[in-house]
This record gives sequence, structure tokens and C-alpha cells, in this order.
Amino acid sequence: MKALTLTASLLLVSAGANATNGYFTHGIGTHNKAQAGAGIAQPSQAIDAASNPAAGALLDSQWNAGIALFSPRREYTASTSLANGNGGAFTLAPGTVQSESNWFAIPYVAKNWRLNEDSAITFSLYGRGGMNTNYTNGSASFDPDGPGPAGVGSYAGTFGSGDTGVNLSQMFIEVAYAAQLDSVTLGVSPVVAIQRFEATGLGAFSPYTASFATSGGTIPAANLTNNGSDYSYGYGVKAGVIWQATEALSLATSFQSKITMSEFDKYSDLFAEQGSFDIPASFKIGSSYAISSQLSIHLDGERTFYSDVASVSNSSSLVFNCPTAQQGGMNISNCAGGANGFGFGWSDVDAVKFGVTWQPEGMDNTTFRGGYSHADQPISSGDVLLNILAPGVIEQHFTLGLSHQLANKQVLSVALMYAPESSVEGTSLFDPTQTIELSMSQFELEVGFSW
Repeated sequence: MKALTLTASLLLVSAGANATNGYFTHGIGTHNKAQAGAGIAQPSQAIDAASNPAAGALLDSQWNAGIALFSPRREYTASTSLANGNGGAFTLAPGTVQSESNWFAIPYVAKNWRLNEDSAITFSLYGRGGMNTNYTNGSASFDPDGPGPAGVGSYAGTFGSGDTGVNLSQMFIEVAYAAQLDSVTLGVSPVVAIQRFEATGLGAFSPYTASFATSGGTIPAANLTNNGSDYSYGYGVKAGVIWQATEALSLATSFQSKITMSEFDKYSDLFAEQGSFDIPASFKIGSSYAISSQLSIHLDGERTFYSDVASVSNSSSLVFNCPTAQQGGMNISNCAGGANGFGFGWSDVDAVKFGVTWQPEGMDNTTFRGGYSHADQPISSGDVLLNILAPGVIEQHFTLGLSHQLANKQVLSVALMYAPESSVEGTSLFDPTQTIELSMSQFELEVGFSW
């Protein structure tokens, strides 16, 4: 029980760094990550039920636990500007600014119980989604009172309101039931999700909030930024199928529903729909083929439906429909926090994953793994300014790992992941004479243990 409590605490503290395929990790579990997230049709450890709830019926009773040391390197580069804060422009100081938080520890734990020869129950506790940035440098130039007496000034912080960043952590708790029916295995699991969120340095966006516009521009937004940590809760369902089509070929599919979360009340002026931040649905398909008893290959695909979550997918350009943006717009619902408030402009993400499992002849206790995945990056060039907070631009993952069986069926697994730098560049939302480039690269070392 102490181990579960520690795992849950670490997840909510540190899992906000999981920005890979969008803001979801490339895989779940050490051996799965070593295969770039491929292999949902060929489960080998209890934590595989988090990728496909049908997995448990094909596995022995066992415990899994693991911890990753994850390092995302994020930065933005702003070009010089012709406006420099004049004429209503909001100009970032030119140059490159890096996020200061670069190392995170992320654990998981899972347990599989065999009920009989054909069924099992699997418990999983893990983090898969999140995003984290922490910019302590940078500044912005703008006129704080518009046509008022104060002139253009330079203000500390990426958005001129001090240290800037967000921290979103997501923890998932699942109890899957799986049953094997001849060559087909079925699984279903309720999914309970807990989110933790905090934002700092966003005070400059207060004039573009629905609450400020509703007050006639007299009351600053109280639930926009620097309000400490807030939590939201929700639940959904996950279902999966594994079909042993032939002795060598297995096929699988898994679907997780959209998880409707309670609102972040402390940040109801930031996210659309008064602080709503639901977890998007996702769909996976997979195939595994045993070329021989020593070698298997895996090809998987995954789609994450970010477009179904307004606070994530709504275009940042909707801000110009907000009356207080002074661009002729008259729709308060498009202000931040409004019923259709502007957001990060993310599109759906499709990922293709290829993995290899190899047990060399004469090395019965050691299995080598490798993989490669490629994903769309969800950010359009017109949404780069707000996505300084969440630069989920990674497109490729290269992975390696191995599993070694110890005494008493205990298994030690190790996985390495490298995601080379990827970037997106576009025109700043509030200064058409300035461009902004978002960049990220990643490294991860994960160790897992099964017993």
C-alpha cells in the first residue's frame, strides 16, 4: 500500500513532463517503451493492460513496477520585431529562452491476478499525459494601458508578467477484466483520471478573458494565473481485443473513451468552458508477427482525438472575436474561459510505431528490444505564441532496451528513448512583424521490474 501511495504522489508531482506524441507518452511500461510503444497485440507484462485491457488473460499472475528518468528540452526563439510593442503590438524580446525544468522521475505500478485458465483482473496505476514548462528569463514589450497615459515598456517574463509556465499532470487508475474465448481475448476497464494543473505568468491575458469582458473591463480576471495547484477528476472506459489470427500473427485494437473531467475552478478564466480540460479519446490498432521463436516484429498505429477538447483544439485566433481585443469582435464566448474560448489550436495526432523483439539463440534469459515511431505534431504555425506554454512538437522516437529474467521468474527491464529536436515556426499572434519558433528534444531512461 505504501508503494501505491508513493507512486500516486510521484505521478501527480512529476508526470507533467510527458509531452511526446502531443502530450501523451510514446508507450506505457518499460518493455513497451523500448519498442517505441508498439506491441499491443503481444502482451508480456501486467502493465500492458494499460495499453490494451485484454492483455491480462494472456499473462501469468505478476507484479510490475518501474520508474523513468525523463528529460525534455524545450525552448522558444523570437525574432526581431519592427513594432517593438508599438501600435498595439505585444512583442516578445528577441532571442532564445529555454525552459528551466529538465528532469523528471515518473513511476508506474501494475498487478495481474489470474482468476482461472481463461480470465484475469489487472490493476494499473500510471501517468501518461502532461505538459510542463518553466521560463524564468525573457521579457515582453507592450503598452499596458493601450491609448492611456503610460507608454510602451519592457516587462520581465515571457508574457511580461514574471516567471512563466504551466504544469499539467495526469494520473490514471484502471482495473481491467479480460477473458479468453478460443483465439479471441476481450477486455474492458473503467478508467479513473486525476489531473493537477498550475499556471504562472499569464497576467497579460487578463483583458482577453470572458469575466473581464463581462464586467465591462472593470474587474481583472481572478482565475487566470498564479493561483497555485488545482485538481480535477473524471472517469471513462477502455476496451480492447486481441485475436490470434494464426500461430504467428496476432492482431489487436484498443479504444479509450473521452474522459469528461471536472473543471479547474482556479483557472476558469484560462481554459474554454469555464476551466474545462477533458482528456481526449484515443484509438489503437496493432499487429505482431513471429518470424521465428526468437524474433517478432510489431506494427501499431494510434490516433489521439485532441480536436474533441475545446480548450486544447480551439484556435488561438478566436481571441480576436473577443470584444476587449479591440479587433471588432463581439463574441464574449470566444474570450478565454468562455463557452467557446480560444485555446492552443491542436489538431488530432496520428502515430505509427514499429518495434522488434529478439531473443538470441543461446540467450534464453535475455530479450532485446528496439523501435521507432513517427507522429504528427499538432501545432499549426498560427498558434505558436500560446504554445510556448505547451510546445508538444516531437515527431520521432528512437528506442532501445532489453529484459533479463532473474531467479524465480523475476524480470529486470531497461529502456532508452531519444527524440531528436523538432520545431514549428510561425507569426506571433499579437505582433505580425515577429516570428516565433518552438523547439523540443527528449531523452528518457526507464527501469522496470516484474515479479
